[in-house]
Amino acid sequence: MTAAPAIVAIGYHYPERVLTNAELAGRLRKSESWILERSGIANRRVASGESTSDLIVPAARACLQSAGREARNLDAILVATVTPDYAFPSTSAIVQHRLGAARAWAMDIGASSSGFVFALAQARALIASGEARSVLVCGGDRMSGVVNPNDPSTAILFGDGAGAALIEDGGDPEFGILDVVLRTDGAGATDLYLPSGGSRRLASPETVAGGGHYLVQDGAAVFKAAVSMMTDVAVALLYRNNLEASEIDWLVPHQANQRIMDSVASHLSLDPARVMSNLSQVGNTWGGSIPSCLGVWQRSGRLRRGDRLLLTSFGAGYVAAGAYVRWMLTAPSCTV
Repeated sequence: MTAAPAIVAIGYHYPERVLTNAELAGRLRKSESWILERSGIANRRVASGESTSDLIVPAARACLQSAGREARNLDAILVATVTPDYAFPSTSAIVQHRLGAARAWAMDIGASSSGFVFALAQARALIASGEARSVLVCGGDRMSGVVNPNDPSTAILFGDGAGAALIEDGGDPEFGILDVVLRTDGAGATDLYLPSGGSRRLASPETVAGGGHYLVQDGAAVFKAAVSMMTDVAVALLYRNNLEASEIDWLVPHQANQRIMDSVASHLSLDPARVMSNLSQVGNTWGGSIPSCLGVWQRSGRLRRGDRLLLTSFGAGYVAAGAYVRWMLTAPSCTV
């Protein structure tokens, strides 16, 4: 058996500002208990002027520092985001320059909340094929900038943050990113989308005045699709790898909403205590949710070498992605 590509380091970063339920309750004329019951979120981290690259770069530096690597030795940088610094150039190019990774090529991946796992699949293929030896996979979003602050159905959900994972040959076929599953169902594209700013509806004074640059979501449709597709990719991974749910140490879901995560765990008959989540303190950070949550767990010592992880995600598109990972890290990660 050949060695598997593996996560050899992890890092994360959240902005300093905390947006509490008490603050939202006053603005939205809802109770704190109403917000917590519907989202499972007590606090969110929100940017105060930072761009998405401003969130990703510290996470990337923390990741590289924990691995004892220098950015100049990276072969590729993949950035999963739906809130790029600009429509163009790519945010990955900005990250590459700011890190000083002059030898690396860079690419954005716009697979919504599943973007990090899609990028993980790409990095795995690059390492396995020999096209790259060291790939930095980043996920980050500034969702606070595309959420209507006066819409109770969405304003309570989203926060800002980023995570980064260094992918290299792990040197052991029993550890690493052992399998990935990717799914797309474009029929749900307009159940969760940003109406304006793209080529279908160009930005204009009218789209700005009409709120066309705020996220629009059909909550009921998205909830149903998220539970179904996240469960589907998780079951596919279990089946393909001859695993029982009881053999999984941690389910690592996209941190969308506590009710969604609870439903997926229930469908898999998994103990809620084995579901990795820091949603309550940071909110749904979209592309940053899975890598930053992994970073928090690693830094706290709750992740151990040999743990079996089942990553499962869902996002606008609809897209879903999952990965079966045998964790190989032992030392806590760094954060800045």
